[in-house]
Amino acid sequence: MASFVEIGRYNVIPLSLASLCTCPYRPTLNKTLIFNQKRYPKFNLRIVFDGSRPMFRFRQSGISTNRHFIVAVARAQADRLDEDNAREEVDKGNNLLVIEDSVSERQQKASQLKKRIVSGLGIGISFGGIILAGGWVFTVAFAAAVFVGAREYFELVRSRGITAGMTPPPRYVSRVCSVICALMPILTLYFGQIDVSVTSAAFVVATALLLQRGNPRFAQLSSTMFGLFYCGYLPCFWVKLRCGLAAPALNTRIGAKWPVLLGGQAHWTVGLVATLISVSSIIAADTFAFLGGKAFGRTQLTSISPKKTWEGTIVGLGGCIATSVALSQIFRWPTSLLSAVAFGFLNFFGSVFGDLTESMIKRDAGVKDSGSLIPGHGGVLDRVDSYIFTGALAYSFVKTFLPLYGV
Repeated sequence: MASFVEIGRYNVIPLSLASLCTCPYRPTLNKTLIFNQKRYPKFNLRIVFDGSRPMFRFRQSGISTNRHFIVAVARAQADRLDEDNAREEVDKGNNLLVIEDSVSERQQKASQLKKRIVSGLGIGISFGGIILAGGWVFTVAFAAAVFVGAREYFELVRSRGITAGMTPPPRYVSRVCSVICALMPILTLYFGQIDVSVTSAAFVVATALLLQRGNPRFAQLSSTMFGLFYCGYLPCFWVKLRCGLAAPALNTRIGAKWPVLLGGQAHWTVGLVATLISVSSIIAADTFAFLGGKAFGRTQLTSISPKKTWEGTIVGLGGCIATSVALSQIFRWPTSLLSAVAFGFLNFFGSVFGDLTESMIKRDAGVKDSGSLIPGHGGVLDRVDSYIFTGALAYSFVKTFLPLYGV
């Protein structure tokens, strides 16, 4: 009696009826498909449709046929298992690489955040002590920061991204301008004003550029003059604000209890209080804008700085005004709530404008940070960009507008 072998018992890859049609058989009306025995003399293949379930059978006509068939099926199954195992190993390896990259990125972000916090606290405490000290301590420390910031600015001007479209000033001119920018705050404190010094410095630098060897270019003159204005002239208003407004803030609660050895109540001048409120408002604006952008940021503010959003800007404005109002209640200056709100709005506008200006310079230079002096923060310009225009706005507001309203 002929024996039968069911293909399904050996887990053979399923064959569709259409694929079987390529073989030399012809379907018959009795629902049985039979191989042509003239071409395949050693075995018969029948596909019997039993109800709704087809059954594949081999009619063995020789021992070697069954053996070869089983070996072929086993080899095919083994090859498929090897391919599956290899694919699983590759998938596991890719998953491990993705996990390792994710963990490494998280660790890097955590480390960078830690550096930013430590550096920020150190800078904040140091700068707060320098503001309280005032006088020459404040001016000399400020001049050192201006010198480093000016060097970073002229390095950005000489970077490959900007020099591709313009001719940068000579290196010796950049160094001289950095020194001039550092001297401007000192001259401001000594003479009480800076207009003549800035005009004289600009004239000397412009003359040196026009009389240089080679072919002088307007791009050299414009970038150098902007550097003197951006890194030298504008920061001098912080010296005028802190040290120039020497009128005592008589209503300040803290000033009434300030130790006599540290200057007593006379130490708390309008310039000191205005500087503390302005600096604190800028810090609050940057902090709240960062947190608001992370939590609610959806709409891009400008293409100059893609990470800034309208939502973060609005939150930063609210934090800046709230800080200005809260500190005005503590220091009892300014006495008008409307003046405190206007002062906070002005500080926020100056900080955003300064930040975007420095971002535009870095974008054209093709760099992420202006330097690497401060761990986790980049260069000096990256930290003081929000303060460059704000000093001039704050000084003009206190000097010009507050007396008009009697506060």
